[in-house]
Amino acid sequence: MLDGLLVVDKPAGWTSHDVVARLRRVVGQKRVGHAGTLDPDATGVLLVGLGRVTRLLQFLQTQSKAYDATVVFGVATDTLDAAGTVVSSEPMEVTAEQVAAAAVTFVGDIEQVPPMVSAVKIGGRRLHELAREGKEVERPPRPVTIYRLEVENVDPGPPPTATITVECSSGTYIRTLASDLGAALGGPAHLGVLRRTRVGDYTLADATPLEVVESDPEAVLRTPAQAVGHLRRVRVGSAGARHVEVGRPLTPGDWSEESSVPGETARGGEVAVVDDTGELLAVYEPDGDTLRPTVVVAAAS
Repeated sequence: MLDGLLVVDKPAGWTSHDVVARLRRVVGQKRVGHAGTLDPDATGVLLVGLGRVTRLLQFLQTQSKAYDATVVFGVATDTLDAAGTVVSSEPMEVTAEQVAAAAVTFVGDIEQVPPMVSAVKIGGRRLHELAREGKEVERPPRPVTIYRLEVENVDPGPPPTATITVECSSGTYIRTLASDLGAALGGPAHLGVLRRTRVGDYTLADATPLEVVESDPEAVLRTPAQAVGHLRRVRVGSAGARHVEVGRPLTPGDWSEESSVPGETARGGEVAVVDDTGELLAVYEPDGDTLRPTVVVAAAS
């Protein structure tokens, strides 16, 4: 069984589940999962875990993300994106200055109402299931953070469009951002094109087209230790490794700090525990001076 992380450049027309299903067949194993859904029409970075790394995806999916997107003004759809049915349209004129001024108001901590086509559960039902039944329900707004929102270009149209770059927290809906940006400018809008350019420290430069991954997945497979390379790392010797294998806590004398500087650190302060060879044994979390196990991937010897 393969254990590792694949950074896939998802093509348009594929759901994230489609990619997972295809890779299950390619590698001949069931333990395959992804960290963070991309809409079928969207392209870009999709992190796919194989084997033991499926248990580590929780430490990847909460990382910040970046997108290149196109917003179409003057037209609203029932899904807030180009795949939906047009529900309203009106002539709308916007300038680059107006879009830039509106974009600034969304930077920082904001609240978004999840779209009806999302996987959020309300009353035990996923919103997209209710949407397929023609139902719409009240959705409480959710806090998200927009770290950067830049307007790269505005085309007067018609309809006018804006190309934007977004850096945001996990859980941000770019289609909702597009609709809200239109509302801020006094009219309807929807998301035209979406490409995810980064998840955590993984960018498009790290991503491999799906057809290339299919041809030789092992050639582009990152190790479990590399998969959580953004976490603080500690090294244990043979005695500490035995403690990890059976899920025991670690005290300061059990480990030594690695000198490598982590990238984007997980919010929870999780720690990657590796052995003398650099192989990942587990992810622990601090509890005072002690480290306690969150996910153990090493097999007991």
